[in-house]
Amino acid sequence: MNIGMLIFRLVAGLAMAAHGSQKLFGWFGAGGITGTGAFLESIGFRPGNRFAVMAGLSEFLSGLLLALGLMNPVGPALMVSVMLIAIVTVHLGYGFFAQNNGPELAILYIAGALAVGFAGPGQYSLDHLLGLDSVIPETAIWIALALGVVGALGNLAMRHPTQVPAKSS
Repeated sequence: MNIGMLIFRLVAGLAMAAHGSQKLFGWFGAGGITGTGAFLESIGFRPGNRFAVMAGLSEFLSGLLLALGLMNPVGPALMVSVMLIAIVTVHLGYGFFAQNNGPELAILYIAGALAVGFAGPGQYSLDHLLGLDSVIPETAIWIALALGVVGALGNLAMRHPTQVPAKSS
């Protein structure tokens, strides 16, 4: 089980960190803060660059924390938050599958984050090495993950979706 958790944490965590690096640094062929900010403005997040930094940091940090198995459940909570926002603002209305821009991948990230959040990062983690995995009570895990959801709802509340102009008569 510990090796399985390590494999999952490394793959999902590093993939999420790579997504964040696209937004923050423009790595892997992405538009960086400016390009991401313009996209976020187009879907109602203003100022776009500020939201791009926050989204990029959330993805990058959640991925690194998950991959390292450090500060569980903070990484999973950040991942849940950013993926909920992505589902609501980008993926709803396109069916389920990622090939059609559906929420499939975001749902998988959320499920994995919740699994690590509740099960813990496993023996091959910095939390275990530092003795942190035995000091986090289950209620703290619930609170952290709930704060991830509340953070997503707060971000969504700040969104100003583009209004379609009314037809003139």
